[in-house]
Formats: sequence, structure tokens, C-alpha cells
Amino acid sequence: MMTETTKTHVILLSCGSFNPITKGHIHMFEKAREHLHKTGRFIVIGGIISPVHDSYGKPGLVPSRHRLTMCQLAVQSSDWIRVDPWECYQDTWQTTCSVLEHHRDLMKRVTGCILSNVNSPSTPVIGQPQNETTTIYQNRNTANKPTVVKLWGKMSESLGKICCVRPNMDRFTFVDENANLGTAMRYEEIELRILLLCGSDLLESFCIPGLWKESDMEVIVGDFGIVVVPRDGTDTERIMNHSSVLRKHKDNIIVVKDDINNPMSIVSSTKSRLALQHGDGHVVDYLCQPVIDYILQSQLYINASG
Repeated sequence: MMTETTKTHVILLSCGSFNPITKGHIHMFEKAREHLHKTGRFIVIGGIISPVHDSYGKPGLVPSRHRLTMCQLAVQSSDWIRVDPWECYQDTWQTTCSVLEHHRDLMKRVTGCILSNVNSPSTPVIGQPQNETTTIYQNRNTANKPTVVKLWGKMSESLGKICCVRPNMDRFTFVDENANLGTAMRYEEIELRILLLCGSDLLESFCIPGLWKESDMEVIVGDFGIVVVPRDGTDTERIMNHSSVLRKHKDNIIVVKDDINNPMSIVSSTKSRLALQHGDGHVVDYLCQPVIDYILQSQLYINASG
């Protein structure tokens, strides 16, 4: 039987427009975590929502300041999912591959862990404190050494101390890449991985010729791995057989079996925008109330573009 320290610790990262963020997006995180825990091989210690840059160019995409705020409102009661604005704050649109690599490198620096990927299953080395006066995490009780599951809260606390805050975005923080992060507390040896969380629509997009660079697909699926929560009973097996990269790295793709009768399986941002435009009361089934209130207050999605 695997112990807490021998299980692979996972951070789920979801990229997308979140235009707007729906109950379905949050459901996807919850179902994925539940499924990974049930396998007995994983512990999900955190979730990251990374909204796409404004220059992505999708019709009807509202400015990132609105999408970030809506995402923050949607996860305000979650103790494990957070919103990350790094992608939105870059000078231009970032590939999914570069977002994954950014978060992997950031976790290395903040936690002191050498993050493993699918192809290097050996236990990573945990950073050893080199200068006791600049520790990020202060262990006040050596007899009660914190486990890595508590790392997520500690990390949020640490990032707050070393962040820069952009104008008008005071609820969001991002790490100054040049900051002196000090050293991480010595955690028990663990395996920590970032997995891309997505719906079957992203999986299907891998099969569209020319849409993805093959080298990026190799990194995303081969080095990181993905967790797919299918929508509308999509046949993920058929999709994977249509792509040589997906076939090659089939073992790195975890498919979460969701109940096709679950109302969340049909929720989408497109349906939510249409419901808002038509004054459809079903919008309460798609979006959480704080997000609806913000949309009405900011007068978003009123016209029919996108």
C-alpha cells in the first residue's frame, strides 16, 4: 500500500479562455481530483486556472481583467484551486507548452523540488536549506514537520511576500522572476508533477493537422501528461487513436469517467453567453452567482458577438 509520501503529488493546471468561467470548469477540477485520489497513486495538492492572453484573438473574448476577476470569484470558496494571472500579464499570447514549463520552473524555485515528469519517475531531490536566515517556510515546530499536502497553503503565503502587484489588479499576484526566493524548507522526499487538465475538446484539437506543433504536443503529453474529463460522453479512445503522439503516450493520458447524465457535463461557456444574451434563467445552472452578479454589473456579454 502506498503511503502519503510515496504517492505522486499532483498540481492540476487548466488553460483556456474562461469566457466566462462556468460551474463546469470547477466540476472538471473536482472530478479529476476525485478520480486521481481513487486510483490510490496520486494526491492532488493544488489546482491552477490560467486564463489565456487577450491577444489570443478569439471573437467575443472579454478583456483579461474581467476574466481573471470572474475566475477569482468562482474559486473564492475553494481551498485548493487558485487563479494565476501570469499568462495574461505576458506581452503576447503564450503556448500551452510554455505555460506548463513556466509553472514547472516556478514550482522548482518556490518549493525547492526537482519536479519529475512522466519519463523520469525517480524520486526528485528536495531543496536543502543553504542559508538558514532566508528560509521561505518557517518550521516553528520541528516535532510536527509539515507534509507536502500543506505546501500549497504555505506556497501561497510565500508568494504573497515576494510578488509584484500590477495596477488595478490588487487581488492578483505574480512572482517577480528576479526575486530572491531564499530557500525552501526541507520537505519529505516526494514526487511532484504538474498535469494539464482539459476537456475532450482539447484532446480532439490535437488531431487537427497543423493546429499544434508536434514538438509542443510531445512535451505536453510526453513530459507532463494530461488528465481528460470528457464532455457529452465523447469517445476518447477513438480520439486518441487518431493521433500518433496521443497513441505513443497513451499511458500518460488519464481519462476521468464522468456520469454523462451529470448536468455539469453539458455546461459550456458558449451556452452561458447565449443564456446571458437571451435573458435565459438557466444561466444560474451554468454560472455561480458571484460571477453572474459581476457580469451584470460590468455589462459583459450583452451583444451577440462570439
